[in-house]
Amino acid sequence: MYIKEKIIKKKKYYYLAESFRLPDGRVKSIEKIIEKRAPLKELKGKYSDFFVNRKKEIFSEFALGKYKTASIFNKLEFKKIEDIKIDYQRTIKSFSKSQLKDVLDRFIANFTYESNAIEGNSLTLKDVAIVMFEKRAIEGKDLREIYETRNSRPLMDLLVKKKFDVSEKDIIKMHKMLMNDMDERTGYKQIPNYITGSSVKLTPPEKVKEEMGALIDWYEKAIERMHPIQASALFHGKFIKIHPFEDGNGRVGRFVSNAILINNDYPPFIIRKSQRDAYIKCMQDFFNGYTENLERLFLRKYKDTYRKFFEEYLKYIK
Repeated sequence: MYIKEKIIKKKKYYYLAESFRLPDGRVKSIEKIIEKRAPLKELKGKYSDFFVNRKKEIFSEFALGKYKTASIFNKLEFKKIEDIKIDYQRTIKSFSKSQLKDVLDRFIANFTYESNAIEGNSLTLKDVAIVMFEKRAIEGKDLREIYETRNSRPLMDLLVKKKFDVSEKDIIKMHKMLMNDMDERTGYKQIPNYITGSSVKLTPPEKVKEEMGALIDWYEKAIERMHPIQASALFHGKFIKIHPFEDGNGRVGRFVSNAILINNDYPPFIIRKSQRDAYIKCMQDFFNGYTENLERLFLRKYKDTYRKFFEEYLKYIK
């Protein structure tokens, strides 16, 4: 924020102003007339709610103008989503470097624990923290479980810094990082694979390269007209249907889905192991051509994760 002066009919007026950039690169400004000059910190505290609420309105208007509405991603949900986005950005920008690290470490540990647990990893949340932050193994645990936990940390560190694009090259890189010291079968699968308990026919090895290219092409067009959370959900379903790697597809898919959100300035989300059955059911519905349950799950997890990991800090922002 900054203070600006205007001369209107030879009379001087003072305004508190803030400029910010919309996702399409355009710069928008908000102004609030003030009675007199005062310290900027004092004015920020006094008029903070006005600027926050106006910014939320502008981002909601932008989303409605850019993204196609649908039964789940409707006008009301757009407003809720964009409100969370603005509050999330305010929150993380208010942190010191060490505070931000602490919050993200907490998120990364929980994300890794829940994502790995969905795939059957037996490490507890405490075990995950020991492996990630103390760099110690857990006695009696399978080395594979240790490695997939250890490998998730550098991958997630890069993801939250927007170092991964949604591209074939970066998705393969994610997979290689995740499988480090676990499996030499990196790159696209060479033999057919299956989802246990599902009758869905996955993409055969000889067509993976073609279908992954088509998926990236689809995403690049979809993100221009579809809300990033909806695009994240649909990308996830399509990616899992391809199942491009011999192992690690679910975990890589959840990393990529979060990359889509983070790269578009939305907070990341977690699907908990307690929702594993619901998640599997949503995926099966997706394979059968019904996408809305997966979209609804992603939207709900977006809201739930924000409330659990970031919302509590809002009351401390002046």
